[in-house]
Amino acid sequence: MKTLLITDVSGFIGLRAAELAIAKGMKVRGLQLKTDKSSTAKKLGVEVISGSVTKAENLKKACQGVDIVLHTEQLAQEGGSLKDFHKVNVDGTKNISYTAKEVGVKTFVHLSSAMVYGFNYPEDITEDGPLTNENNPYCQTKIEAEQAILQLNSPPDFGAIVIRAGDIYGPGCIPWIVRPLHLMGQKLFAYVNDGEGVINHVYIDNLIDAIFLSIEKEAYGEVFNVTDGQKTSWKEYFLLLAETGDLPAPFSLPKDELKLFLKVRSGGQKLLRQQPDIFPEAVDFMSRPHSYSIQKAREKLTYEPAVSLKDGMQLIKQWLKTANLKKLMGK
Repeated sequence: MKTLLITDVSGFIGLRAAELAIAKGMKVRGLQLKTDKSSTAKKLGVEVISGSVTKAENLKKACQGVDIVLHTEQLAQEGGSLKDFHKVNVDGTKNISYTAKEVGVKTFVHLSSAMVYGFNYPEDITEDGPLTNENNPYCQTKIEAEQAILQLNSPPDFGAIVIRAGDIYGPGCIPWIVRPLHLMGQKLFAYVNDGEGVINHVYIDNLIDAIFLSIEKEAYGEVFNVTDGQKTSWKEYFLLLAETGDLPAPFSLPKDELKLFLKVRSGGQKLLRQQPDIFPEAVDFMSRPHSYSIQKAREKLTYEPAVSLKDGMQLIKQWLKTANLKKLMGK
């Protein structure tokens, strides 16, 4: 029975990873800053330790006796202060990885993002493709975090694996499910340039399957793109999402027009001392033109996405019957 530590165990990714790990017979420990959010994890049988990768307290305690660390804690939003992103995504990643190595953890899986390729990249880009920060704090800090992790790779003492996830969706996902549906319900959601380009969606369970395969195969020092392997247009995805939520189909706006609207909207929210619910930079994230190659994951990990987009949306439809989107959006 292996012991797995998951950072941000009560988050969208961490909680589902905990569920599936326990189903595999693993012992799961979680690191969570706000323990009042950890009741669901505790009910699953997760040992929850109060803390965050941004603080040194309790990191050794969290890592002690652990075989594997799955690092999911991150600041993931389209825009904001580089300082804030760096604190969590770079410094935090260094804190937890250095501590894990120091106390004898053998396997460290870093959940990165395919956004390390930026917004304009070649069709079917592979893991060897150029990394581009696009002057975006999320892209930039995910690149820096990867570099820090891979420098520590030294199996068999400490094996590091990097997973570059596509656009992760599933029940409870804020950017690709909850927020679009919430805005669609207010008739405030639009997709960009008639939905041209490709959303590189990956259903949460498919992503976690790939993570477990990388651990089982001890793919140390390797980097993997992980998506559902489908070429779905942005328009197709958002129309299907609206149908799943029983909402009217969203409309399209030119990229510059939509960006200006979101800039004005987020500026107004800031004046009211509210956290913007969507940043203007979201337009860049919602208009990427090409797909990412998952050939390496297929060949080296024998990864095959089990949940199709159609099946994933059916699971979300069931979840929406009891979900409170306003509460999930913090409204």
